[in-house]
Amino acid sequence: MNVHVDLCIVPLGVGVSVSRYISACLDILEKYELPHTLHAYGTNIEGDYDAVFEAIKACHEKIHVMGAPRITTTIKLGTRVDKAQTLHDKVRSVEAKR
Repeated sequence: MNVHVDLCIVPLGVGVSVSRYISACLDILEKYELPHTLHAYGTNIEGDYDAVFEAIKACHEKIHVMGAPRITTTIKLGTRVDKAQTLHDKVRSVEAKR
């Protein structure tokens, strides 16, 4: 099953800037070959349900290895089985109505 995820990972106990941790997660998403789009407060990811959550787990593991003692993560997800639709398709559908 395909899933769309809006992921926000926040390492705690590492100071104010978290960009190096997020950059490490983006490397992981690329390794998993998951389409993704970074935005100001998170990352949109799409792909096979199990692969996406395996990558999210790998992000947590990497951030802990990098020294973060705690992580808080917010995940919003959606699945759809009636038709194939990418994140780009969803955005394009809204923009076409403007």
